[in-house]
Amino acid sequence: MGAAIIGAGPAGLMAAEALTARGINVDIYDAMPSVGRKFLMAGKSGLNISHAEDADVFLSRYRGDARLAEMVKAFGPHEITEWMQGLGIAAHTGPTGRVFPEMMKASPLLRAWLVRLQEMGAVLHPRHRWQGWDKTGSLMFDTPDGAVTATPDATVLALGGSSWKRLGSDGAWASLLAGKGVATAPFGPSNCGFLVDWSDHLKEKFPGDPVKSVRLWTDGTHGRQETRSEFVITERGLESGGIYTLSATLVDGLARNGKAALFVDLLPDMDDGAIAEKLARPRGKQSMANHLRKSVNLSGVKLALLHEATGGPLPAAPSALAKLIKAVPIKITGTAPLDEAISTTGGVAWSALDEHLMLRDMPGVFCAGEMTDWDAPTGGYLITACLATGKAAGAGAANWLART
Repeated sequence: MGAAIIGAGPAGLMAAEALTARGINVDIYDAMPSVGRKFLMAGKSGLNISHAEDADVFLSRYRGDARLAEMVKAFGPHEITEWMQGLGIAAHTGPTGRVFPEMMKASPLLRAWLVRLQEMGAVLHPRHRWQGWDKTGSLMFDTPDGAVTATPDATVLALGGSSWKRLGSDGAWASLLAGKGVATAPFGPSNCGFLVDWSDHLKEKFPGDPVKSVRLWTDGTHGRQETRSEFVITERGLESGGIYTLSATLVDGLARNGKAALFVDLLPDMDDGAIAEKLARPRGKQSMANHLRKSVNLSGVKLALLHEATGGPLPAAPSALAKLIKAVPIKITGTAPLDEAISTTGGVAWSALDEHLMLRDMPGVFCAGEMTDWDAPTGGYLITACLATGKAAGAGAANWLART
């Protein structure tokens, strides 16, 4: 018996591991010259592979079918830590609960993983771009040496979402599956940057500046979502950690209303009264900018955000200015381009998949990873779910082969 894995990211490689562990011959195909490119990019500044928080809190981070939660329960942070240790890679848990390989980078982990897969008999086929199925049901690939076909007994598709095309996730597979009658949901951005109509002053003076030590929040259909994290100003809007955490709610607001509002507490460790008291102190001939800098340590990009909110002079009354400092509104007008998103929503609909991630209308074909319709924030949740669904799809394919 043999199985084909199409897509050599974390989901595809984990599916290959689950199949080879059952003694099944595996061929791994990928369109790129080397494997795991998005995985390596994710780990460029530290591979946050999972998160060691309370299990119920961890599972609450996911948006998607209940089957996803069951798969993450079966192969979650504890299992991933043990799996890394089996590859000779110790885990390190940071102060916020984020789990990393001890050396932080993705490349040593990927190298050890590929060595084990090849020792277990898996065969890698880079530069093989999948083109669907021919009339006989064989898989078709374009390669530098021309078209080739393969006829595996089972296939696991792990082709990613529709962002970072240069790393291999272009979403082109969606039309191939739609042509077979597979239900799919449109792709949408997640963990993405957002557009803001900044003034020329802010666009010219502060692009790339981080806004630190703030609290962010937005209101959505599930209530208020907030985070204590920094973000970065860009020429066209804002992005980075805190923004990604709230991206699902902001995207929902844009979809429903065509706009969304983000609020920034510039001084989260002080209440309105304490700020107003400091601002009420006589400032003499000082400018308002100097008064804010000396009394409450607000200057630079934070001061610029206050002026963006008013479009002119700041409130003169200390109480009104304090309220603004505690809730600076930022009008979100759209998302950054889909291809720049860290992850995407949409893809294969859960209704098209059975409990083992096999396509209901295509026996022997399984789907894993970001190509299925689920969502999660950054912080280790994305890679955890890719590994968990890859393992589930690989096990599902192995069980299906055993039955058939």
